[in-house]
Amino acid sequence: MRGGPETMPRIPVLLYHAVMDDPPDWIAEFAVTPKEFGAQLDAIVASGRTPVTISALVDHFAGRGPLPLRPVVLTFDDGFADLPGPTAEALAARALPATAYLTTGAITPGRRSLLPPAPMMTLAQVPRLEQYGMEVGAHTVTHPQLDTLPAGALRRELTESKAVLEDVVGHEVTHLAYPHGYNSRGVRKAVARAGYASAVAVRHALSSETDEAYRIARLILRRGHTVADIEAWMDGRGAPVAPFPDSLPTMGWRLCRRTRAAVKGPVFAG
Repeated sequence: MRGGPETMPRIPVLLYHAVMDDPPDWIAEFAVTPKEFGAQLDAIVASGRTPVTISALVDHFAGRGPLPLRPVVLTFDDGFADLPGPTAEALAARALPATAYLTTGAITPGRRSLLPPAPMMTLAQVPRLEQYGMEVGAHTVTHPQLDTLPAGALRRELTESKAVLEDVVGHEVTHLAYPHGYNSRGVRKAVARAGYASAVAVRHALSSETDEAYRIARLILRRGHTVADIEAWMDGRGAPVAPFPDSLPTMGWRLCRRTRAAVKGPVFAG
């Protein structure tokens, strides 16, 4: 019988963005340098944890397969230019699988997204990620705050990004990352209806075997994080453990964002 998150194995699911020496200002807080990234990956390997993809984690949630004793999951959001090159190479060199969540409007020539300008990979490079052993997931078309969208716009963001990626990789794409981590009960239901098997949030918490498949907790890497932080997370320390209910500040901030969106329309929340 499964216990509560305080008694279950703690599962670190790491969230990376850009891995580059000179990131644009808007993403700099959530970027790490290639040197830092390499040291963090080495700490993950040294921890003895077994890296798995989101698919393996979600299959376990659904009772379709076991997890290794001490799993860890690495994820990457947006689709920055480093991802199909040096970042994928660093992962492959250490035999570390990962899951990449791609914003299709930001990586498709001629399309637009709410993300500010930055060096991005291209849609044509997506199959290369799979060649390196990375799993591909969707991160919407334009990177909106999904919990502020009307039903039709929400459905388009979910289904179009899924279809675009499936056309490129030639198979079903069943995993989603919420832009900014923002979601709600209604958004989670829409994600399931759109054919996704899971969705990752942020929450800056350790996941667990009792976590929710449609808002899996992740630990977001900031530029100030060190190898010591990685080591603590690999040891199951240094962060709360999901699942847990939304806090009152989280619910209040959602109401504020919805009000702002009703007045100004979709905006980037970075």
